[in-house]
Amino acid sequence: MTGTLLSIGHGYSARWLGRDLIAEGWRVIGTTRSAEKAEALRAAGVEALIWPGSDIAPALAAADHLLSSVAPDADGDPVLREIGAEIATAAPRLRWAGYLSTTGVYGDHAGGWVDETTPRRPTTERGRRRVLAEDQWTSLARESRLPLHIFRLAGIYGPGRGPFSKLRAGTARRIVKPGQVFSRIHVADIAQALRASMARPDPGAVYNLCDDAPAPPEDVIACAAELLGVPVPDAVPFEAAQMSEMARSFYAESKRVRNDCVKRALGLRLRYPDYPSGLRAVLAEETAGNGA
Repeated sequence: MTGTLLSIGHGYSARWLGRDLIAEGWRVIGTTRSAEKAEALRAAGVEALIWPGSDIAPALAAADHLLSSVAPDADGDPVLREIGAEIATAAPRLRWAGYLSTTGVYGDHAGGWVDETTPRRPTTERGRRRVLAEDQWTSLARESRLPLHIFRLAGIYGPGRGPFSKLRAGTARRIVKPGQVFSRIHVADIAQALRASMARPDPGAVYNLCDDAPAPPEDVIACAAELLGVPVPDAVPFEAAQMSEMARSFYAESKRVRNDCVKRALGLRLRYPDYPSGLRAVLAEETAGNGA
């Protein structure tokens, strides 16, 4: 299967999907706000569109698949404010639409398990904004029969977005908050999950995207240090850690996220089911990319 994907806010996760699709012969149109980023996208085979600031109507008319990765603001989803009506009327060929959300919509569960049926009760402003954006996309889908799929992503890591650079620089910290646990997902598994959904559309579906091994953040840093062959950073108690308010807010919620739904519905087999296997792959790719 090939087609045309319009990727709005063609960022880290979307670029991985785009790379896979282009290799299969897809046309990928990606929006960005930056001329510099547009040039980088074109070098990767993406038809880059600087937006807002240019006419997106031809891309909407051409697309049979739509992905939005744009983060919401206090008023919800900025994409829908700009072109919500156009998505409903000017994109008649759409067979699949995806919105990338976050598992932050579930809020804090004191390390307990959550799945797609768990009520959304975010405790952070970021989570509340995501709930609002999800609701706005769902309303548009209901009103316009948009074939919407919502993907709630756990903490994303991969080449260029992992602990190794900080460990090499000696700036990584093992911040310890007893009972704290996070779920994660390698970006390659995000891409393959999106691709699987595009091949098997189920409008209205919601999927958690995460690996099989929720873990305390300090364990991940220790594993990465051992893989890199550098000393494991000393543990820093959460209460004593100097962090920005944004960084501190990530520790406000603790939960383990289930991924049974995406495996069952899409037959997904994770390439990296836990952080040790994922970190090994990240290190290998970063090392190869640096010519080492």
